Amino acid sequence: MPIEKNQVVLFHYSVSDDQGKVVENSRGGEPNVYLHGHGGIIRGLEEALQGRDAGESFSVTITSEKAYGPRKADSIQRVPIKHLIGAKRWKRGMVAQVKTEQGQRHVIVVKVGLKFADIDNNHPMAGKTLTFDVDIIEVRAASPEEIAHGHAHGPGGHH
Repeated sequence: MPIEKNQVVLFHYSVSDDQGKVVENSRGGEPNVYLHGHGGIIRGLEEALQGRDAGESFSVTITSEKAYGPRKADSIQRVPIKHLIGAKRWKRGMVAQVKTEQGQRHVIVVKVGLKFADIDNNHPMAGKTLTFDVDIIEVRAASPEEIAHGHAHGPGGHH
């Protein structure tokens, strides 16, 4: 069953930056699960998965425009340290999570003071060309409920 809109796809992946350094790897954990055609993963990867079948393995290089977008130079913001999630003590260069109106997002700590931290709101992989090594594990039809909600349910998806 080739991957097309409204199908649930389970896949393992590793992603490398333009220096070939692996920055994320799902192997050894749960596979990634998403509902195809609903923007649940970066655009370039969704385009590369279109039409492929379970059991296929492939590599694809994706520019920042179809990944996490270009870096924005004006994305530094000062926030209270108590709003940073993920560590007890913060240092420059660490990745933190913050709650926003759009949900949680990853930011990079640029500077730490006593009560406030300057954070870079760019996604940590913004501006980078990324190479994904993908193993497609399963492709199945989505349920009407999954399509209505715009995401996969069950193991690895939302419950």
